[in-house]
Amino acid sequence: VQLQASGGGLVQAGDSLRLSCAAYGRTGSRYSMGWFRQRPGQERELVAARIFSGGTVYADSVKGRFTISRDGSKNTEYLQMNSLKPEDTAIYYCALDFGSVTPRLARAWNFWGQGTQVTVSS
Repeated sequence: VQLQASGGGLVQAGDSLRLSCAAYGRTGSRYSMGWFRQRPGQERELVAARIFSGGTVYADSVKGRFTISRDGSKNTEYLQMNSLKPEDTAIYYCALDFGSVTPRLARAWNFWGQGTQVTVSS
């Protein structure tokens, strides 16, 4: 399985961005996908995840602003980010795992895409 993330960029506070993560390979349908972010000197943290059973998980800091969604026909996961804040600045990574996964635990995810930089200026 390979993941390809895209959609990052430089925006101003209050703007929106949509990140995409396309999954290539034999994924089937029973997989979870998530978005993590990592700021310099900090650990990778969960932003949002869609669990294969249908549930979603969000970091408290992005609830109400970010939405994770999936286009199954394209094997692509999206992260819609609205009302962006400077503290959202980070490298964003998408991740995939099969079956049950502990979503907030980065080491629980086995497949990772390359990061995409999101920079929000004040």
